[in-house]
Amino acid sequence: MEQILHFFNDNKEAIFIIVLSVFLGIEVISNVPSVLHTPLMSGANAISGVIIIGGIILLGHADLSTINLKLILGILAVFFATLNVAGGFVVTDRMLDMFKKKKKQTNN
Repeated sequence: MEQILHFFNDNKEAIFIIVLSVFLGIEVISNVPSVLHTPLMSGANAISGVIIIGGIILLGHADLSTINLKLILGILAVFFATLNVAGGFVVTDRMLDMFKKKKKQTNN
């Protein structure tokens, strides 16, 4: 039990960031109506960009000589936020393609 308390005390900043991120994500996602989900993808990409920066900062403070919680959380944050940004751009691009005028085909 003492080791667990020592672990939480040593990593309280990282745990605090994760808990706040979870609550913020739940609050943002639950309050968006489904009609507005796709147009707000750009805003979600901006939030994910902030998460990428936070993950990079977390990786900068991690001790690279050993595998520890900061290193693992930083890598996961950067990886998943990058996937989210890339997926958001793909979805936004597909949505914008739906509004483009289609070219008429001519049969010769």
